[in-house]
Amino acid sequence: MPDDMEIRVPQDDERIDITDLKEVDYWTKCFGVSEARLRMAVASAGTMKDDLRIYLGLP
Repeated sequence: MPDDMEIRVPQDDERIDITDLKEVDYWTKCFGVSEARLRMAVASAGTMKDDLRIYLGLP
């Protein structure tokens, strides 16, 4: 399968790069949220994974 079709694991797995569409796809699947919900969460809580988990009410 070509690389551009795979979900890429982010290089920095503690911070979400909302400008990288492949990372957005990865994190939406990881958190189980829509892209719109992820973007709203980043706008409110920032880009740190742990802060987003708390904001989204995830364990």
